Amino acid sequence: MPDDRRFQFEEGEKVLCFHGPLLYEAKVLKAEYFEGRKGKEDGAYYFVHYRGWKASWDEWVPTARILRLDDEGLRRQTELREVQSAKKAAAKAPERSKSVVDTISDRSKKRRRDSMVDKEDVFMKRPEIKVTIPELLKSQLVEDWEMVTKNHKLVPLPRETTASQVLDQFRDAIRETLRKRTSREGRPDDSINEVVEGLKLYFDKALGNILLYRFERQQYAEIRQRFPDTPMSQIYGAEHLLRLFVQLPALIAHTNMDQDAVAILKDHFAQILAYLQKNHQQLFLEEYEQATPAYVTQMQRQ
Repeated sequence: MPDDRRFQFEEGEKVLCFHGPLLYEAKVLKAEYFEGRKGKEDGAYYFVHYRGWKASWDEWVPTARILRLDDEGLRRQTELREVQSAKKAAAKAPERSKSVVDTISDRSKKRRRDSMVDKEDVFMKRPEIKVTIPELLKSQLVEDWEMVTKNHKLVPLPRETTASQVLDQFRDAIRETLRKRTSREGRPDDSINEVVEGLKLYFDKALGNILLYRFERQQYAEIRQRFPDTPMSQIYGAEHLLRLFVQLPALIAHTNMDQDAVAILKDHFAQILAYLQKNHQQLFLEEYEQATPAYVTQMQRQ
């Protein structure tokens, strides 16, 4: 077998595998070389089972998403967990807007004490939403994390195509699809309009709380000073919009959605993610900008 087709991990080997921003212990069940497969780059892929997870979560992942289950890998796993825990602890519930997304994530601010036990029971029975991130976008998340936290690079801001524009373009694409299907001016589903507008507002409120890595926080502060009245969805781009989709399942778990609402929202999210994957080269940066020595020094002092 040619050198470039050798597998770094063996079948049956225990490893650490990226799923979203965190590393989880997994076991390699199969190893294959993918070539010419739609939506996947050529290279070695591994079919992994996450320890303690249902088999429905088993998936094919590229080499870039796997680390050795050794001291270095466990150290990286611990670091990522600490960063994620710090984000959750610091995060505050963003202000809600009267849209589908916000209706989904809105809760009454005041609860009567005599109904708290019932409310907790209801919460435990709420439907779970699984946002399936396409393989290409999973690799994008890993590369994004490495660019910022490992290579000390930053997304240049403002982005040429912002998160708000990406969502608008997605809505326009849906409108065009409807127009072709009906042979008349297409009108987007009202729920799609509401989801798009709601995601913009949610992005604006969530960015500073849960979507930034520590190394980006100084850049965020500088951007807020330069553009005090501009929504963050009109400054940041697809890179940070994709991070929002990783956080959405946990956020939605704390809402009052029923099964039908979950199904509708899941479909819309899948459409947006498919659009991001289809237009990956146009929407995502190939190279981040190197942070200046002064910026790095300032971050090290914090």
